[in-house]
Amino acid sequence: MKKLLQHILPIFVLITISFCSSTGNADRADIEEISLFIEEAMIEYFVPGVSIAVISDFSIDWAKGFGETDIETREPVTVRTLFQAASISKPVAAMAALKFVQDEKIRLDDNINLSLESWKIPDNRFTENKKVTLKNILSHTGGLTVSGFRGYKSSASKPDLIQILNGEDPSNSAAIRVDMEPGTEYRYSGGGYTVMQQALLDVTQKPFPRIMRETVLSKLDMDYSTYDQPLPESLLKFASSGHGRTGDPIKEKIHIYPEMAAAGLWTTASDLARFAIEIQNSLKGKSNKVLSQETAQEMTTPYISENYALGLQITERDGKTYFGHGGSNAGFKCFMIASIDEGVGVVIMTNGDLGNQLYRDILEKVEQVYNWNANN
Repeated sequence: MKKLLQHILPIFVLITISFCSSTGNADRADIEEISLFIEEAMIEYFVPGVSIAVISDFSIDWAKGFGETDIETREPVTVRTLFQAASISKPVAAMAALKFVQDEKIRLDDNINLSLESWKIPDNRFTENKKVTLKNILSHTGGLTVSGFRGYKSSASKPDLIQILNGEDPSNSAAIRVDMEPGTEYRYSGGGYTVMQQALLDVTQKPFPRIMRETVLSKLDMDYSTYDQPLPESLLKFASSGHGRTGDPIKEKIHIYPEMAAAGLWTTASDLARFAIEIQNSLKGKSNKVLSQETAQEMTTPYISENYALGLQITERDGKTYFGHGGSNAGFKCFMIASIDEGVGVVIMTNGDLGNQLYRDILEKVEQVYNWNANN
């Protein structure tokens, strides 16, 4: 899988064991081999906790949790432990936006300002000939600024969404503006997804976590997932803390992300695997709980960039196509990848800042054990 990762866009962006399903294609020896590898690699990369879910034959083959949610509380990671999905929030939010397109509540190719009421993208010389569309936003081709967000410590003042869009205090990011003609080239913009978040708020007149719960999460049985920022007290006990590069907890342990569509999803590896499986099945017309087969195909079709579709990174190698996304929040690193045609994939969530190096090694090990490239 390391070879596969070389073809994927750069990412910005568990020892109590719990099984969440039967072990379909991997026997116990295979799982033990992967588990031992993960436990040893976690030590090398100073990552206290990992959650993994492996997809095979369009279903979750197995899932496990390793290590600790917090090195101070020593709570064990289980398959129900919540991690910050970071930028994997984007494809899940993109699915909701595409559902509204499918239901004709918002248009994919119209000026996004037509759907915005509380705030508008300011026009300038870059928008004279072309306007920013939802399709531009989902594919990072809108010419919008602000690649990512740092989050806010629990004790810090939190901006509302309009303050974030305008870069006003207490926002810790710049104003989100167009500084390149829309539709000309790919440039990653978490700022664009924040514009989309405001558009969905204006279209529905509902809080964003409720939009996501009603539109996607409940439909896909993602029962341990939420866009609530901050997490309510009732869920904090299930949440992992973030850890730095040396394995120590980050300050105040969890950063808060009002930029929910871009970075605010709390979830589990198994729930993200369910999301990936639904895309796989929707593409084949076998399950269309949120998107039709046609819309799922559009979601996974590259637009302008050959490596990015609508909310999903796309890569092809040896005639095989994969979709996925990575995520990087303070103290959390995660990755999701799944094959479009073969019904395989893996989701890895970590609570350490070196988790991106760890999940690359885990991906390679899973690929080796499952022999996914046997015919290459």
